[in-house]
Amino acid sequence: MSAQDYEKLKELLLENKKWPLMYMFKFIVPNSEGRVEKVVGMLPKHGKVTYKHTKNLKHVSVTCTVSMKSADAIIEVSQKVAEVAGVISL
Repeated sequence: MSAQDYEKLKELLLENKKWPLMYMFKFIVPNSEGRVEKVVGMLPKHGKVTYKHTKNLKHVSVTCTVSMKSADAIIEVSQKVAEVAGVISL
């Protein structure tokens, strides 16, 4: 995601006036070189994480539903995970 994408996401999140907010992080992660474990390690520890593999097992959909305290906290997690090679944010 570009800096503009993060700014737009932050604007949309700030439209919500009730915090904390239940938020769903969703990423498509290559199933190689420990990337799935790395992404899961970057997600909030108190979230519920689920996985779904593609048929050929090359990628894993990682979903984390968690209560987040602010838009900045959501952006911070998203930016950290985006640094992992090959990850697609949904």
